[in-house]
Amino acid sequence: MDEHAGIESAASDGDASPADENADADGDANAARDDANEESDSPTIDHPLPPEQVCILLPTLEEAATIGEIVDRFRERGYENVLVVDGDSNDGTRDIARERGARVLTQSGSGKGQAVREAVEYIDARYVLMLDGDGTYDPADAETMLEPLAQGYEHVIGNRFADMDDDAMKRLNGFGNRMINGAFGFIHGAHYEDILSGYRAFTRDSFERLLLDSDGFTIETELAVECVRHGVETAVVPVSYRARPDESETNLHPVWDGGTIILTLYSLAKTNNPLFYFGSVGAASVISGIALAGYVLWRWIQFNTGHEILALVSAAAILLGVQLLMFGVLSDMIVTLHREQRRRLEQVRLESRRDRDDR
Repeated sequence: MDEHAGIESAASDGDASPADENADADGDANAARDDANEESDSPTIDHPLPPEQVCILLPTLEEAATIGEIVDRFRERGYENVLVVDGDSNDGTRDIARERGARVLTQSGSGKGQAVREAVEYIDARYVLMLDGDGTYDPADAETMLEPLAQGYEHVIGNRFADMDDDAMKRLNGFGNRMINGAFGFIHGAHYEDILSGYRAFTRDSFERLLLDSDGFTIETELAVECVRHGVETAVVPVSYRARPDESETNLHPVWDGGTIILTLYSLAKTNNPLFYFGSVGAASVISGIALAGYVLWRWIQFNTGHEILALVSAAAILLGVQLLMFGVLSDMIVTLHREQRRRLEQVRLESRRDRDDR
């Protein structure tokens, strides 16, 4: 349109030569191509969900070095609803977040788990995208995280191992992460690839169905276990994971927090996989009793020496182990029936909601 307008203007003047007309036309065409190139270079974001229906949740503690850039990048992508829940930082994290346009909540307790539970109570949006405020996760992965929610999933986990910087995780941490993921798959029967990932997306409705009481870094583990226990449709997507900036200090203690996570995995099996929980203790008791009985028998055959007390202890251990195994089997049957009933109730609830929406 601009090219034709330039030609008509030159012709009406009557003084311009055909060469001038061609020059004007070429110039306008080049300008149009330059404008098109500029438009093509600018990022076009295909939002799988309306940004106004998404709340960006950022738990922070002493993250002044990174929080400003993270808030800016999300707002540049169209996500205006950014909530920073801060653990009473002393480095100006809250002030920086407010200056960049985020809502800021100072948590009443301590620990990441408590911060997340408290923050969700202040969220009205239908969808929540949660990530750490330390700069290790990329806001550009937001649409990748939200896409499964648009497809009907209720919970999304970002797999850090899909695209991880070489120096983003120490070898000890990497080994511990893989060991924990393997233990989770073995104990709880689901393979989420990276249950300790802090990049999560979920519906607010599904979050409210979960029974969460973790206060610290075990919140991710508890979320994964609860998703399995309540049958929450969960997807795993690849995300990038970068090294923490030098000026930002970690709040994670690998050995202590890793041990706590392992204990949490095992303790949560009590209600999610009772056969494993009671069966493992029962099997250990039976094996110990048999080993002790074997020692007593060997002493009696080899040296003709009796150990009546040890024999009683071994018998008690074997009897206790068998009882625990039986209890685990019965508990597993009860849990299975409970899940089936809960699944049916959930289907009835969803059908009722669809009927109301249709009306």
